[in-house]
Amino acid sequence: MPEQYIAGRWTEPAGDARLEVLNPFDASVLAESAQASPDEIEAAVRAAREAFDTGPWPRTPAAERGALLRRVADLLVRDKEEIARVETLDTGKTLVESRIDVDDVTAVFRYYADLADKDAGRIVDTGQAHVRSRVVHEPLGVCVLITPWNYPLLQLSWKVAPALAAGNTMVIKPTEVTPLTSFMLVRLLEEAGVPAGVVNILLGDGRTVGAPLTEHPAVDMVSFTGGLATGQAIIRASAGTIKRVAVELGGKNPNIVFADSDFETVVDNALTAVFLHAGQVCSAGARLIVQEPMYDDLVAEIGRRAARIRLGNGLDEGTESGPLVSAAQRAKIEDFVASAHAEGARLVAGGHRPDEPELQKGYFYRPTVFADVHRGMRVVREETFGPILTVERFTTEQEAIALGNDTEYGLSGAVWTADIGRAERVAGALRHGTVWINDFGPYVPMAEWGGFKRSGNGRELGPTGLAEYQETKHVWHNTTPAPVRWFTA
Repeated sequence: MPEQYIAGRWTEPAGDARLEVLNPFDASVLAESAQASPDEIEAAVRAAREAFDTGPWPRTPAAERGALLRRVADLLVRDKEEIARVETLDTGKTLVESRIDVDDVTAVFRYYADLADKDAGRIVDTGQAHVRSRVVHEPLGVCVLITPWNYPLLQLSWKVAPALAAGNTMVIKPTEVTPLTSFMLVRLLEEAGVPAGVVNILLGDGRTVGAPLTEHPAVDMVSFTGGLATGQAIIRASAGTIKRVAVELGGKNPNIVFADSDFETVVDNALTAVFLHAGQVCSAGARLIVQEPMYDDLVAEIGRRAARIRLGNGLDEGTESGPLVSAAQRAKIEDFVASAHAEGARLVAGGHRPDEPELQKGYFYRPTVFADVHRGMRVVREETFGPILTVERFTTEQEAIALGNDTEYGLSGAVWTADIGRAERVAGALRHGTVWINDFGPYVPMAEWGGFKRSGNGRELGPTGLAEYQETKHVWHNTTPAPVRWFTA
């Protein structure tokens, strides 16, 4: 059962409202808990505030903070299989995906462990021999970290690791839909020796727990990954206290294919780009934009291959894609499919729930492909966050760029071509935070992640991901103070 961790103690929430954590494969109950009460929210923020203002962690040498992160990485390696199994039960993704997630989380902790003591600031030459001037980086304060349901463990690591490396304290609010591995990570942090009050975790929905945390005057920073509407609400709520906010709000990501690309490679990568984790990926390549000479053959082959994707229990070895995370998410996908039909899109594959009896209890939906779509269609404009691929056509390079940028989002995109010059031109012209050339999806902890436009602000990962959790201070030291004599009186 998920508990809460406040000021170094695990306790059961005192609230009466019950939260069920369901297995999306068969809708069985994995865990049940109460969501945090207003008093518990206040206690968690107070614990983080006191740990920052008077506790040892912000004043711990950066190398020691890095050593703790390294211990967490070692514990993740030790518990990899159990964490991956729970992540699969909770999210529905395949066990292969969950194992990769744990490996990626481990890499993130190791990266920030190594980075923690590498930037001691810089010396500024003032041109005055008696002045010592330096710029230093200090921890920001109390951070509220709010995570999404599709990659609950991975997205949490992108926040926790740099926040701890910088010397901050925090209150974690995991998604109430898939919270289980977030609590497992906090237990590993406790085992690694994080001081009491530095890390606190509360369970609850956004309105009841998330909103009070983001509005709290004792909170210095909010990091949120999730939907656009919630991100906008958090930004508005932060205005009263002028707290720092970093948000990653999804994308509608173009996957641009020129006709000189290798056909089989493009087909294989296009399927993975959109149907991995049942399409529930903020960077999913949900918009396939194909040059005219290749269009018809590519649509036909992708439709044929999509119809053969094996759905099932993520714990089963033969499963290639699991269920959607909830009944509500499947209903949303069905609404998008209905609107695509109504607006004239051509269905190539999927568009319905699976027929297999063993999948009827879960939140499954067949991988779906729509061709002959255009930007006026809702299914092309809005982030579906599910197993829906739309295929658009283009003729010229400039048309491909215009289509790729014709979205209110700007998280990621890709270009496929054998022409190196064209690859660089198109990548340079796309207004997206990450652009892959002849690839789709990989990332490394050393490179920043984040979006343009409505995909959010701020960056995670890389050196900038650490800077998000730091304040920059200029220290001017006059070693020979003397009267200025500005005024004669």
